[in-house]
Amino acid sequence: QVQLVESGGGLVQAGGSLRLSCVASGSINSIATMAWYRQAPGKQRELVATITRGGMTHYSDRVQAQFTISRDNAKNTVYLQMNSLKPEDTAVYYCNAINRWSGDNYWGQGTQVTVSS
Repeated sequence: QVQLVESGGGLVQAGGSLRLSCVASGSINSIATMAWYRQAPGKQRELVATITRGGMTHYSDRVQAQFTISRDNAKNTVYLQMNSLKPEDTAVYYCNAINRWSGDNYWGQGTQVTVSS
């Protein structure tokens, strides 16, 4: 099993920045790709960005060039640097990890990001 704990969310004005962190614990060696998702009120959860163990990244078109995902394997932590935030970025942001052997998904509890106009 893997446990994920997010932090770093909060209230920020439009144009501001936040950095989210997600610390993994438990069966760390089972983790392959890690990702950030978000879910805005009344909307489906959507993929924001992914990063493999080797550091390859992928971004949704909506956040490309605005957000940066990174990973520190020594600290079992994945980050999401969010710049030039807009009100439409308001959502609960979830950390996700995929078990590289079983394909199981693990989720954090989420952290709220609110961007005021």
